Amino acid sequence: MSSFSIQGNIVDIFNKTIYYGEVTVENGKIKSIQPQTTNHKPQTHFILPGFIDSHVHIESSMLVPSEFAKLAVVHGTVATISDPHEIANVCGMKGVEFMIENGKTVPFKFNFGAPSCVPATTFETAGATLNADDVKKLLERDEIKYLSEMMNFPGVLHKDEEVMKKIAAAHALGKPVDGHAPGLRGEDARKYIEGITPSSGGQGATDHECFTAEEALGKLKYGMKILIREGSAAKNFEALIGLMNDHYEMMMFCSDDKHPDSLVAGHINQLCARAVAKGIDVFKVLQAACVNPVLHYKLDVGLLREGDAADFIVAEDLTNFNIIQTYINGKLVAENGISSIVSRPSSIINNFSCDKKPIDAFKYKLDKWGEEESYEQVNVIEALDGQLITNRLIRDINDVIIKNGYLESNPATDILKIVVVNRYNNAPVAKSFIKNFGFKKGAIASSVAHDSHNIVAVGVDDESLCRAVNLVIEANGGVSCVDGNKEMILSLPVAGLMSNEDGYKIADDYTAIDAMAKSLGSSLAAPFMTLSFMALLVIPHIKLSDKGLFDGDAFRFV
Repeated sequence: MSSFSIQGNIVDIFNKTIYYGEVTVENGKIKSIQPQTTNHKPQTHFILPGFIDSHVHIESSMLVPSEFAKLAVVHGTVATISDPHEIANVCGMKGVEFMIENGKTVPFKFNFGAPSCVPATTFETAGATLNADDVKKLLERDEIKYLSEMMNFPGVLHKDEEVMKKIAAAHALGKPVDGHAPGLRGEDARKYIEGITPSSGGQGATDHECFTAEEALGKLKYGMKILIREGSAAKNFEALIGLMNDHYEMMMFCSDDKHPDSLVAGHINQLCARAVAKGIDVFKVLQAACVNPVLHYKLDVGLLREGDAADFIVAEDLTNFNIIQTYINGKLVAENGISSIVSRPSSIINNFSCDKKPIDAFKYKLDKWGEEESYEQVNVIEALDGQLITNRLIRDINDVIIKNGYLESNPATDILKIVVVNRYNNAPVAKSFIKNFGFKKGAIASSVAHDSHNIVAVGVDDESLCRAVNLVIEANGGVSCVDGNKEMILSLPVAGLMSNEDGYKIADDYTAIDAMAKSLGSSLAAPFMTLSFMALLVIPHIKLSDKGLFDGDAFRFV
């Protein structure tokens, strides 16, 4: 590989200094960094380490890893901590292998984890199972850097044998364990954190699910590192950013789940800009964005030091973080908003086996109610914009429409029918009601439905629901929207989660179907992303699985 040099204002995060100098790269590594002044030069660009997304499910971008990388490098992202949990729930070990191998086809540093909870719970139908032996085999691979988010916090608290075997395997190999404990506080939080942290202390654990600063502070007290998450649906930046002043060495940035349109718009660079705009010291911001993930996960990612891999970026300034160039292993992978990563054909892996549904399958009869409901009341899931948590509402029966002994959506009260359809075999359709989607007409459906990725749909009438679901079934996965005679489907043939087409094309296609969904009357920032979490049982307070309505607090069916 040829050598080259680049000059600019060099950002030394470790020593908290900025000076004008020259970086020389040879054979993909930084040969030397030579200061030319003791201060930075005004009106000159800045050279700094590349950004790292410290927790992301690549699958949620609807793009295979190679296409995700193509879009991300434009914004200065050089690496991700990637949890292949979604595809593992669909395709098992073969799904994880697909992600690793596809990621190797591009110059980008994917760092995958071993999914810890496949399936996430026993209260839903998933496409695969990874037991402790499977997880151990994955952890033994060099490509696997950590044990992915341990969502089964009751299993940790009660020392479930299978759960503890997975954690022990990670500890034995010196690999960290990611936490996942939304809302957990006090003594339970302490026990959970101790349960997933090596007795020697090690690298500790992380958590990206804090709702409030108080919750995050409680976890920080017990040695847990806190991730500030801003995805397409779940956002805690505003709640947590104030902690960075005092706790920046224990914090990182992540997106968790990011749809393709928002990935085109920006990535970790946006969070850096927002943090600096709030008055956070730029060195503290960059410590979280660039350095902490490398140190925590022991990544082979350069940090702009002599001898490091030449993974760095050139930014126009340290205010807006507009990225001029991105280098990975000394290779220029993006310049002036244009990615040099070339799209390549991707193989297809999937697990989809259910028949199209008749309209009668979506009828909701009075006698199908849960044991805690009466003929005067009905359970309703309240979706919250920008949050994964939901509220449980008990609404009067008159808030829904009753026709010929069946319950139907009532757009006037914004109480709409939500359904989950088993995609792995033919089974009865699970039904409930949901508030805050705001549709006045039509329906949307998706096979991106965390964590088991059955088909989830919300609509104002059974005919629209049926058509939207069947569009997804016909495509063997995707997101669909129905509005009268108009219908749209974005096919996701890779595990029913991802497209194998060009990332920018998929971003455009998603933008179009997102606009159509919003035209039905929704004011949600990301209707499809919000929909995808309505079957996520491990997030409180109430969700719907393919087996029925689920109480996330009591951890049982309603």
